[in-house]
Amino acid sequence: MPHRARYALYYAPSIDHPLRRTAVRWLGRDAFGGRVPARTLPPAWEPLVTDPRRYGFHATLKPPMRLKPEFHSWDLQAAAGDFARRQAPLDIGCLKVARIGHFFALVPEDAPAALRTLADAVVTEFDRFRAPMGAEEFARRNGSNLDAVEVENLKTWGYPYVFGRFRFHMSLTGPVPEELRAAVGGHLAELFADSLRQPVVLDALTIFMEEVPEADFVALSRAEFGGQA
Repeated sequence: MPHRARYALYYAPSIDHPLRRTAVRWLGRDAFGGRVPARTLPPAWEPLVTDPRRYGFHATLKPPMRLKPEFHSWDLQAAAGDFARRQAPLDIGCLKVARIGHFFALVPEDAPAALRTLADAVVTEFDRFRAPMGAEEFARRNGSNLDAVEVENLKTWGYPYVFGRFRFHMSLTGPVPEELRAAVGGHLAELFADSLRQPVVLDALTIFMEEVPEADFVALSRAEFGGQA
């Protein structure tokens, strides 16, 4: 019987990192099940955070996937632990608020080359667990905005934005209407100003799970990197 759940391998900041606390306050949800502080988000802006709230605050390394029938979540968790033990924590410097197309995200001010190397390794290492997508799902994901390389990535890896198309980002909004972009961008820059002063160190691989279609993603397990920096 095919798996209904989807699993993703993300970078998610530790529980005490200021970025996580600020993002939880902005999104109104903690994928780790922690307390959500009071928010002051204007009601009209709530639709802007619907998607990132559901997925939880993260940076994608291996996008959501269903597992092949022969695998279970504990197989994926064991492999993530083995992979993480071989990795050294990676300092990617400070992040900044940026607009990517129609949405806002946190991106590195100056991403090190080792970040791309790590992302590539996660994509390839864990692809053996991924169940191929069906024709209907492929057609749904094969949007007109994808170029030839991205379509080939989608066919081969189940996601268009890998390898040369990878860009580390931590989404803060879904699409923002043009008339709101200046206000939303300014608000985010002010809200995250203090927490962005602390450099980000990729120190763990976290598995997120969507138990059934359209459910909120929740953090399932966190495998800390065990190599020497």
